[in-house]
Amino acid sequence: MSDSPVVGRPRDARRDLAIHEAALAVLTEVGYDQLSIEAIAARAGVAKTTIYRRHRDKAALVAAAVEQRQGSAPPEPVAGGLRENLLAVVGWLAREIEEQEIGLLGALFAGMRGDARLADEMRRILRRDQAAMTDRLPGEELAPGAAELFAEVAPAVIVHRIVFAGERCDERFVRHLVDDILLPLLRKGIQS
Repeated sequence: MSDSPVVGRPRDARRDLAIHEAALAVLTEVGYDQLSIEAIAARAGVAKTTIYRRHRDKAALVAAAVEQRQGSAPPEPVAGGLRENLLAVVGWLAREIEEQEIGLLGALFAGMRGDARLADEMRRILRRDQAAMTDRLPGEELAPGAAELFAEVAPAVIVHRIVFAGERCDERFVRHLVDDILLPLLRKGIQS
């Protein structure tokens, strides 16, 4: 059995990028409820059919745009133990979250409350990212269930600091989060 030739034009990666950038820009401007494929197509300079060939709906488009926007993977584990690895992962996570526009985060949070498909897509991305983060932590020093607790607590504290407190996650804050909150919590494990 031979492979059949590919029919049609190859997908243009520049169009994908333009569509994703337009989706995030319009989302930030108008919010998820008012986000329309028509507005995204107009901003990206493409036809609506071009978008629908790539994404089945608005939720899938937004999730793809969020995934494309991610800057980097969590740092690889380093020698030195739990504290050093926590400092590296938390510092990376803080930079990743700080690079997001507050308006975009708010639009995503609001959209997730009103659209179950978007919530499912964003949770899929979150689970993947949480697994990547917690894989970087040395397990021999962690209490049972600590990796899942880290994945809940660290991003929540960072988002709170950036979005609600309006503060930066500088090196001093990262050390505070690791030394005063995460290390005691993760070494003790989950208390019943």
